[in-house]
Amino acid sequence: MAYDQAPIEGSLKLQPFKAHVSDEDLNDFKQLVKLSKIGPKTYENQTANVKDYTHFGIDRQWLSDAKQHWETAYDWRKCEDRINSFPNFTAEIDEEGYKFNIHFIALFSQKAGAVPLLLLHGWPGSVLEFLDSLDILRKKYKPEELPFHVIVPSLPGYGYSSGPPLDRNFNTEGIASVMDKLMVGLGFGDGYIPQGGDVGSFVTRVLAVTSPSVKAAHIHLCIGQQGLPTEGLTEAELKGLQRVQDFSTVGNAYARHHGTRPSTIGLVLSASPVSLLAWIGEKFLQWSDKNPSVDAVLDSVTLYWFTQSFPRAIYVYRQFFGDKPQFFHNDPEFYIKKPMGYSWHPEELAPVPKAWVKETGNLVWYRGHEEGGHFAAMEKPELFVKDMEDFVGEVWPTVK
Repeated sequence: MAYDQAPIEGSLKLQPFKAHVSDEDLNDFKQLVKLSKIGPKTYENQTANVKDYTHFGIDRQWLSDAKQHWETAYDWRKCEDRINSFPNFTAEIDEEGYKFNIHFIALFSQKAGAVPLLLLHGWPGSVLEFLDSLDILRKKYKPEELPFHVIVPSLPGYGYSSGPPLDRNFNTEGIASVMDKLMVGLGFGDGYIPQGGDVGSFVTRVLAVTSPSVKAAHIHLCIGQQGLPTEGLTEAELKGLQRVQDFSTVGNAYARHHGTRPSTIGLVLSASPVSLLAWIGEKFLQWSDKNPSVDAVLDSVTLYWFTQSFPRAIYVYRQFFGDKPQFFHNDPEFYIKKPMGYSWHPEELAPVPKAWVKETGNLVWYRGHEEGGHFAAMEKPELFVKDMEDFVGEVWPTVK
């Protein structure tokens, strides 16, 4: 397969990976979907407006229609085939004596001087977020022309990667350490650039501050700052600040539950695929500029179901929304001194203004978009690829 030749200087032993669930598990899943019940009609679920943080959440009719589509028309094998159309690997990473088996998708370049680029997802995302962007890159560039080595890992606990240890605490700094060891082990110890949104934005910031191999960083979420000046902000940024406020007051109940009752919600949403669809589907609809297709939402939820990702992945929220919240983006110790880039999208879950982001790092590159939301690479892959090309093209010559 093209793009599957890793740099020869890498020290990790890579194993090819293929996404596949057994026919038995797939049939059991279809039966579970069929037998899962949807709750009765209520005032709240009849008047719910998922695009409005203040208005109740998921719409019952959307959930009912999506369930019916899941039962009668959806094809998980198509999603598996799409995942498998890219080079997939696993690698063992030792983190303080614990062996992680980390899955990642890669487009390895054969071009001299190609820039290593680490793309980091968050919750409720996965590697699926980046497939459209990877598609654009492999159609635009031959392996000997591709300007990047693109590495898209499943974070620990997500997708096809193993979960965090069962006998100890694990946090964002631990994720960053594992991701750094992955990139260094692939042969990119001399320099790479991480990019992230959601949980990936926190991991990116930690990497930029702690890893000598990171030469620059790009994010499209920078949440946590409060009380900064609003003078000079654009009309779009001021509108975005209202969204920031709404998320802080009535939009983050899910995150507080993840952070304070991860055991309970993890077990609850592991019992019914339709319940998992309601919880995750709400976020894909609420945080996107335009609603993704039902199939796109079902792909993500089905991946979470088959990999049992939900209860394994929400450990990071104890750090963000537990008894001592730590957001990193508002922590002076995690000010990024290296070149930093930021892409602003109006329907991000909390679209923080450029001036506020500038307080958190050496912001040398910025692009404000008129469209797009939380899932940048999934919603607007053309814009995402262009941002990566332009940001990396501008900063890499200055850091190497």
